[in-house]
Amino acid sequence: MKTLTINIPDTADIDDKEAKMLLASRLYEKGKLTLGQAAELAGYSKRTFMELLADYDVSLINYSPEELDEDIENAQNYSR
Repeated sequence: MKTLTINIPDTADIDDKEAKMLLASRLYEKGKLTLGQAAELAGYSKRTFMELLADYDVSLINYSPEELDEDIENAQNYSR
């Protein structure tokens, strides 16, 4: 795992745990980390990380509109 040092201004009201969660949630949202990797980075279990994602306005399921349309079409074809 890489090590990253970030200097956050003293005026920012954020602790280390929140900074890790912000970074992990955004990297997960962008598809750069898996759920497990993001949870590990944030220092939480997968279950806890999943529960916290909503607090950071991050969806657990990251489907593009095209992927969602494809899944719906596949489901409709399967049920016929």
